[in-house]
Amino acid sequence: MDKETFRQYGHEFIDWIADYFDNAGEYPVRSVVNPGDIKSKLPGRPPQVGEEMAVIWKDFQEIILPGITHWQHPGWFAYFPANNSPASVLGELLTAGIGAQCMIWETSPAAAELEETVLDWLRQMLGLPEGFNGVIQDTASTATLCALLTAREVATGFSGNEKGITEKLRVYASREAHSSIEKGVKIAGYGRRNLCYIPTDKNYALLPDILEQSISDDLQKGMKPACVIATIGTTSSTAIDPLPEIGRICRKYGIWLHVDAAFTGTAAILEENSDLLNGSEYMDSFVFNPHKWLFTNFDCSAYFVKDPELLIRTMTINPEYLKTSRDEQVNNYRDWGIQLGRRFRALKLWFVIREFGVGGLKEIIRKHIELAQLFAGWIRSARDFELMAPVSTNLVCFRWNDWHKNETELDKLNKKLLNKINESGQVYLTHTTLSGKYTIRMAVGQRTTEKHDVTRAWEIIKASAEKI
Repeated sequence: MDKETFRQYGHEFIDWIADYFDNAGEYPVRSVVNPGDIKSKLPGRPPQVGEEMAVIWKDFQEIILPGITHWQHPGWFAYFPANNSPASVLGELLTAGIGAQCMIWETSPAAAELEETVLDWLRQMLGLPEGFNGVIQDTASTATLCALLTAREVATGFSGNEKGITEKLRVYASREAHSSIEKGVKIAGYGRRNLCYIPTDKNYALLPDILEQSISDDLQKGMKPACVIATIGTTSSTAIDPLPEIGRICRKYGIWLHVDAAFTGTAAILEENSDLLNGSEYMDSFVFNPHKWLFTNFDCSAYFVKDPELLIRTMTINPEYLKTSRDEQVNNYRDWGIQLGRRFRALKLWFVIREFGVGGLKEIIRKHIELAQLFAGWIRSARDFELMAPVSTNLVCFRWNDWHKNETELDKLNKKLLNKINESGQVYLTHTTLSGKYTIRMAVGQRTTEKHDVTRAWEIIKASAEKI
């Protein structure tokens, strides 16, 4: 492709994206294709001769686009938000165009120093303690794995983790903790059997008394507690684990405390939600995802540590070909995570914070929380609906209940209701189970969602129930 052709299609693609920012709501929010539909339209063999961009662009619109579920749709209330924004997309465009490999300071000084600066901006915005240092990971799953690996090394005294030592290490998390913790425990070599799930209270938050009893019991058995993972905003219900109490227990027993705030952590930038991170002084590591609710497109996960040297000691491998004369003066972020090769993720985050400003970000986050509370009020007032969990920030868990059916019948009824809601193509909600009960989740966090979108969702929910 020559420069002028690139310029032509670059302009065309940007025009299309600019229009998409406004018209994403005109598509069915959830793709309506069936399994195999897209693949059946794609050649089974790669092209032997290059094709014109006009043909590729046409196929994108006619074949690929119908199979896209539109996370940027204002009727997106499923799972969790995965936002972008014009500023973030432009930052990502420059990142792709520059094509920098940001593994060490020497390979991209601006990338390393911008990452250091922007992560400290985030630390200040969240109110994390002075001295915490941040690094951008791809996802919270990777950040949690880094925490588990560091906790393992600290618990074994960086001894090489000989067999017989790691077999006795224990990790603790609530029953509502994210599934990435179980995966991380297996990858990090603890073994699934050494992940101890702690029961939760009626609000689905970890019970600290049972945590401490479990730790005490394990010590008596000759086990070594290595890590506790607390959650600020569980995926199913945004439950808030009691961080101060958990932190004091971890400090008492010398256990690494990692805090997963991947979804809900963004809410802590609001002054009225600063108590979300009460107890942060006890944390050893912390993660939240700007790519969920801070309008920075995927992927961009912010991981903070109290003592970077422990992370670096865990992750550093120093072959001769990566050594430079500046290593003692700079942060080489390849030593702060699993990947050697690193993208310039800080650029898009920098664009977002500067374009919105902290005040602009707060305004949208606050609006989302207010809209969720408005929706929760409608649920409370409705005779045939009930809330299934406290509404801590922007997620509402509810179900349809006519008060005459047993739990099995209610599960079937709500599954049918959710399918009917999503068939509208105008909104998309998903489900979970809370206390074994089928529960519908309404996550309000898409950047362009307004009050009329939440109102429309409520009307669709009620109309779907009436049809059933």
